[in-house]
Amino acid sequence: MNLQAHRALALAALLGAGAGPAQAESLRCNGSSVSEGDSRLSLLYKCGAPLLAQTFCAQVMYGPSLQPVPSPFIGTVVPCMPVEDWVYDRGPGHLMATVRLRNGLIESIRYGREPQ
Repeated sequence: MNLQAHRALALAALLGAGAGPAQAESLRCNGSSVSEGDSRLSLLYKCGAPLLAQTFCAQVMYGPSLQPVPSPFIGTVVPCMPVEDWVYDRGPGHLMATVRLRNGLIESIRYGREPQ
């Protein structure tokens, strides 16, 4: 095996060693934690009411080519996909947490200096 092939094999082994299942984010509140897949009710129970909240209808797709449903039809002809973003201020020295809920379940948890 030549040197270039040996290097390529070593690089592939290194990259493969770091590849594993993605870790889901979690949010610690009051000695408990919530993570992706938990319910809105569990989030409220463990973390309380959010500092800020925003609700909107996510774009709904249809058909074999996954075309977006035109805005006038969302909520009237085609059901709305409710999405909520809840912001938690975790106190001094901690980044703010933005929790995205879709259909009543935690879809994602993101951290940042400002709400995302």
